[in-house]
Amino acid sequence: MTYDVAIIGGGIVGAATFYKLQSRFPELKLALIEKEALLANHQTGHNSGVIHSGLYYKPGSYKAKNCVQGRRELVAFAKEHKVAHDVCGKIVVATKEQELPELEKIYKNGVANDTEGVEKITAQQIKEIEPFCEGIAGLWVPCTGIIDFRGATEKMVEIGLSLQPESKLFLQHEVTDVVKGESVSSVITNKGTIKAKHLVFCAGLFADRLAKKDGVKLKEKVVGFRGDYYELTDDARHKVRNLIYPVPNPAMPFLGVHFTRMTNGDVECGPNAVFTFKREGYGKTDFSLKDTVDALTYGGTWKLFFNNMSFGINEYRRAFSKRLFLKTLQGLIPSLQMEDIKPGRAGVRALLLSQDGDTRDDFRIEYHGNSIHVLNAPSPAATASLSIGGYIAEEAEKHFGLK
Repeated sequence: MTYDVAIIGGGIVGAATFYKLQSRFPELKLALIEKEALLANHQTGHNSGVIHSGLYYKPGSYKAKNCVQGRRELVAFAKEHKVAHDVCGKIVVATKEQELPELEKIYKNGVANDTEGVEKITAQQIKEIEPFCEGIAGLWVPCTGIIDFRGATEKMVEIGLSLQPESKLFLQHEVTDVVKGESVSSVITNKGTIKAKHLVFCAGLFADRLAKKDGVKLKEKVVGFRGDYYELTDDARHKVRNLIYPVPNPAMPFLGVHFTRMTNGDVECGPNAVFTFKREGYGKTDFSLKDTVDALTYGGTWKLFFNNMSFGINEYRRAFSKRLFLKTLQGLIPSLQMEDIKPGRAGVRALLLSQDGDTRDDFRIEYHGNSIHVLNAPSPAATASLSIGGYIAEEAEKHFGLK
């Protein structure tokens, strides 16, 4: 079998691309290739499950446009296909006077990005929405929600496969190399070769390595940042009704430690953000020699470290100290105590890091011969996945001449 298009990566962006391509071209034979035994097993399955509103992103950016469009599509998809979700709204809370200018900037971003219903709220209104939260001013964002991203990923693939019986999902097929032919490329995996006329790479934490195997001359590297979560205990869950976010540090590509009610009723607190010595390392001491050498022999990594030294040290201290993590949480909910939180899971975020230490914050998609590469798709890529998948399907039609 030679497939018309092979999509490498079974996270939600790969799944959405598969779903959108198959829906647009039901007669095409597609292959979706994933190295794990399950779909959505890394960034998608380890994130906080938030349907982002589009509040934080620069107006006109790919992130802003795709987040808002993708959110609306994702909510409609979840309703139609009964994926667990809840558009419950969230608050963004300023606790200090110096945070007010950034809160105002976020509000203006939200208005410019057509984030429905965003409004400024007072300290008293914060208490009405989240009685245990303390702040001096905030934003109410009613269109933010929560979702089972793993369930959404599985449903997208299930629907795509139902449209074309000759399309196939290849689980536990790790791509080790790519051999380009004149009209057909060979995707070499640990379980054999899969042939396809066109390739789409949605490889997340390994986007840079697979791009190089495909012949892309990429100067940047992907660097992983682990985020650790705590959970509220059963006795403390009542202190958070839905979602509570701080005002983010504008110098960093992270939204800060926040509270998130999950679709199963649990409440997570986190994540922090620390450099990880293994791209898929979810434990605090996980280590890969290859990943570590790759990151620490890259000048951009050191420039990032030096430019954000105090931030990085504080994040590492908090990663190994429950007391310091609790202190951060108490900035939003002062009544939380040590017995109210317990260690939770962790996730790893892929950031495409430039040579000068800048985290390439916008989505980035590039073309190389008969391939499309999603090189950078950090948060809110899960929220934006259907919009990104639709964009890739349109670009594939143009670049690949699909019919």
